[in-house]
Amino acid sequence: MRPALLDRLFAPVTALPGIGPQLARLIERVAGPLVLDLLWHLPVGLIDRRAAPPVAALQHDSVVTVRVRVEAHYPGFGRRPFRVLCGDETGNLTLIYFNARGEQIARLLPIGAERIVSGRVELYHGAPQMAHPDYVLAPDAADRLKPIEPVYPMTAGLGSRVIQKAAAEAIARAPEVPEWIEPSLRARRGWPGWAEAVARAHAPSSETELSPLDPARERLAYDEILASQLAVALVRARRQRRPGRVTVGTGALAAAAEAGFGFPLTGAQRLAIAEVTADMGKPHRMMRLLQGDVGSGKTVVALLAMLSAVESGAQAALLAPTEILARQHHATLQRLAAPAGVEIGFLSGREKGRARASMVASLASGLTPIVVGTHALLQPDVAFRDLALVVIDEQHRFGVEQRLALTEKGRSTDTLVMSATPIPRTLMMTAYGDLDVSRLTEKPPGRRPVDTRTVPLERLDEVVAGIGRAVAAGAKVYWICPIVEESETTDIAAVEARHRALRQSLPVRVGLVHGRLKPAEKDSAMADFAEGDIDVLVATTVIEVGVDVPEATIIVIERAERFGLSQLHQLRGRVGRGERASTCLLVYQSPLGEVAKRRLAILRETEDGFRIAEEDLKLRGPGEVLGTRQSGLPALRLADLALHEPLIAVAHDDARLILERDPGLDSARGAALRILLYLFRRDEAIQYLRAG
Repeated sequence: MRPALLDRLFAPVTALPGIGPQLARLIERVAGPLVLDLLWHLPVGLIDRRAAPPVAALQHDSVVTVRVRVEAHYPGFGRRPFRVLCGDETGNLTLIYFNARGEQIARLLPIGAERIVSGRVELYHGAPQMAHPDYVLAPDAADRLKPIEPVYPMTAGLGSRVIQKAAAEAIARAPEVPEWIEPSLRARRGWPGWAEAVARAHAPSSETELSPLDPARERLAYDEILASQLAVALVRARRQRRPGRVTVGTGALAAAAEAGFGFPLTGAQRLAIAEVTADMGKPHRMMRLLQGDVGSGKTVVALLAMLSAVESGAQAALLAPTEILARQHHATLQRLAAPAGVEIGFLSGREKGRARASMVASLASGLTPIVVGTHALLQPDVAFRDLALVVIDEQHRFGVEQRLALTEKGRSTDTLVMSATPIPRTLMMTAYGDLDVSRLTEKPPGRRPVDTRTVPLERLDEVVAGIGRAVAAGAKVYWICPIVEESETTDIAAVEARHRALRQSLPVRVGLVHGRLKPAEKDSAMADFAEGDIDVLVATTVIEVGVDVPEATIIVIERAERFGLSQLHQLRGRVGRGERASTCLLVYQSPLGEVAKRRLAILRETEDGFRIAEEDLKLRGPGEVLGTRQSGLPALRLADLALHEPLIAVAHDDARLILERDPGLDSARGAALRILLYLFRRDEAIQYLRAG
């Protein structure tokens, strides 16, 4: 149950005075539906009204607060505005009102009265004027004017005064809460208490207090990060309490397979295999993420883990997001497992009739020890005799329900998820903190670096001519077309136009792949490219993940400035997989902005996917790096993962320590931390405290 002291914050915004259904809809659009959401809707700027010069000293485009006497009214006609002449002993100031009614002006600014006026001044033919002043007050109401006013993110139809008032009312409802931050950390950082931090964050007195590193804002960011880390730690603790199975192999099949690889394993691969098999041998469920750059050898690690399951008398399955990736994994695993005499099965949506029935029967009987497949493996009629290990490739492409659907086909099944998208350490702790992580940081021997160059779009004709010469010398080429806009139709029009242009200008065989093709057409085009029937493959980013054509040695990425860093790195990983030297040409439109310039420079400097991911996080933010929709990453409203990176490590360690000392959150601090989890809507984690 949510603590009663938070009830006033979890009320709808319509509970605030002056907020009816219409305003509530606008507030929900910018902040959220609850009073609590207004606490997290922090100002992005401020208006300083403290300048109070005499009228004669008024400057153009300055915000001022002046005391004046109203001298005369000049009503407007047609499109001409209503003008009010006022001034002090040093000069005159004209107030301008469009579409104003005379009786309103007479009440607000009676002739002969003194008024305090605040707003932005403009000089018109050298004379000062103020259009629609922000404030017009009688001298005895001067205390209604704040010398410094916060500026909030807005939406059309929502006045700044409305959101300021609503935020102030929300702050007034904030209760006194017990402190959940460890006292020595708070003292070291100079952080205020929670309620004071909220009040200060909404009342900045200078530009520096708008900074995410200001003590009040930093404290609130840490609160959000700690709530996130604690929720993840609770999920992890719950998983470790659930009974698993002990899967221990003999090592015989793995040794036979490895003897036939024809290449030595890297140190990182050996360490990852040791970590995975050690987890499989423990009596709780494994949930491990295997992270490795393109070409770092994740498939080999997955195979050796699956062989360990087979050695123990059980089965293993590998789930891939697309048919083309699944077929590629199947071909690779069959080749690598052949020396061990282990048959690798295959199941996709394309298998029908007798072939499908035969594979389903073989899995149910245990005759097929390892299977590779697509979503077809998740069908209700697919059953296993004894599924011990599930490997999920590019796991961010699957929903949580899909991942669970496969593991539920076994008994206390272990899970190994693989990702070729290097994830920065900070994001790792935020999005995947409930997983144990193995990282492949070395490339297997023989992988050659890719020569990466940038070329302006004006030299596209030279690039096309160079491609023609390279193909004549035996090269195979990827040509990636740009993301035109958030419209697949427009992207496909661009890729089809480039396909036509290259076919007309090059005497070579040019193929085409994009997201609208049927899976069979896509696979057919990729197969033609891999087997030599196509020389140049024009594509959208559908070829980004996993497709393996060792003969491809050149990739041209058109309008490279439109792609994210991690995506460019993934695309570059399509080449450099064979014996021959490879090249990546990043074709850009001049002039480049600063961020795009930095992005392309980083790509030229390094092939280290983890460094590239860290830089990408700084340049673009977490949602872009992971693809928020697929990642399931909770949106952080107060924390900035790049700026607050040190706080993530502190919260990560603190959350683990808290649960070691107080696993049920039963202490005084534990009770305070429960409030924190509710405040940041991580309350589903509270249900894991005693759940099995």
